[in-house]
Amino acid sequence: MTEPAVLLIHGLGGTQYDLGSLHKRLKNAGFVTYSITLPGHGGQPADLIGVRAEDWLEAVRVKYREIIGQHEVLHVMGMCMGSLLAIETCKREGHAKGRLVALAPPVFIDGWSTPWYRGLRHLLYWIPGMAERMRVDEEDPYGIKNDELRAIVRAKFERGDAFAYSWVPLACIREVDRLRRLVMRGLSRIPCPTLVIHARRDELTSLRSANFLVEHIGAGQRAGQARMVILENSYHLICVDNDKELLTQRALEFFGVGSLGQGTQGDDPAMSPAQVDALLAAVQGELARGDFAALYERGIPDFAWYQPGHNRSSGIFRGKKGLLRLQAWAKDGLVLSAFGTPVINAGMVMMPATLQCGALASHGVLEMQLQRGRLLEARWFPDDPALEDAYFGGEPVPDQPNVAEQTLAAAVALSKTLSKSPDEQTLLRLYALYKQSTIGDNHAERPGALDVVGRAKFDAWAARTGLTQDQAILEYASLVQQLKEDDAPSVKMRQSACPAPPR
Repeated sequence: MTEPAVLLIHGLGGTQYDLGSLHKRLKNAGFVTYSITLPGHGGQPADLIGVRAEDWLEAVRVKYREIIGQHEVLHVMGMCMGSLLAIETCKREGHAKGRLVALAPPVFIDGWSTPWYRGLRHLLYWIPGMAERMRVDEEDPYGIKNDELRAIVRAKFERGDAFAYSWVPLACIREVDRLRRLVMRGLSRIPCPTLVIHARRDELTSLRSANFLVEHIGAGQRAGQARMVILENSYHLICVDNDKELLTQRALEFFGVGSLGQGTQGDDPAMSPAQVDALLAAVQGELARGDFAALYERGIPDFAWYQPGHNRSSGIFRGKKGLLRLQAWAKDGLVLSAFGTPVINAGMVMMPATLQCGALASHGVLEMQLQRGRLLEARWFPDDPALEDAYFGGEPVPDQPNVAEQTLAAAVALSKTLSKSPDEQTLLRLYALYKQSTIGDNHAERPGALDVVGRAKFDAWAARTGLTQDQAILEYASLVQQLKEDDAPSVKMRQSACPAPPR
């Protein structure tokens, strides 16, 4: 395949959802994404007993070898223990067809919330059967600094929701310790550029881990092969915490994709000069006709049009919803014409043009970012912003959710108030309807036969193919409402059984 790919590896006791919205954001940027459910995961915590570090590593390497020949570029990214597996895989495979991103790598388990006696665990490993019998529970703050999100996670654990393991056997920590020792050796053999992203206040592993990796990866080969990004407003689960957007931007930049909203550019558009010329000619034709719908079709799903100034036409118009907002004010006959000679630097194009709407003729520069035949973003820079402010008038229109989105948001919030987790089949229905509501038809790759949970989710979602997103939202909201109504009697029974408060 010509599309670049990213192999994503989750952490201990987790799933691919440890990586938050990275799957979606990477796909929007034109990447094919692959994930893996590590041995012992996707079931019950007890399934981890007997799983060794070599089992996790071999599973990742098998997946790596399966896909490495399918893409010209393959990046490897892991979270927590997954980052250790990513590092060791790149080391052993001599990975040179892409880049490596290590998210919160626990090379040292020495974060601020780890107890002073943490080192004593190594003594317990020597007691026969002790590591298999003892368990390590997930505890507050659950790796999350965001108060609201931490409260949701706490409630999920209290209800017993199986979104992640609430504990792991001490034997697993022993295997992570073995993996840490493997990772620390031979880091200079890693040939690929590496980015380490780490939170300063990570409660599990301190910045010592990030510093160690940056210092030793590529040592003696070339300076700057490894670098780090430090996050200031998160704990360990950086993919879902307060800095998740910054993390995504830095990862995309490292992979050569311009960070939307910052105007940075990728190293290579992966397009021939003829392909660039053809795309620019098509874009000029569509803008000259005012056909923004066709323009957005040439963009990634997250394509954004940036319109400066302080008037009703100002703002960032991203994705399908952004197109509708843009069309609402561009319906007066907005076009761009009189295009000058484009200046092309890697995937960035700057081109003089004139924005016309009624009596308005605003001269300026159109800047676009291209990659692999798609538009990543477009920005209009008028020579005189005040001219457009005076013509269009009014105030910037905020990006308000439509009725369907409000319905979905309310249903999601209501689902979090259920006193008990629904049964497995109902959870699959909720999952499938939510995915259909937010994404649409399932075009993902069906998980392998060994990923039983992943297959069940995939099949449940695929069964909704053809259902419109608005219909899926209504079905999702209706199901949540029914669950809430069914939940009410059990809540009342528990309340009536409670003793009266002392007076």
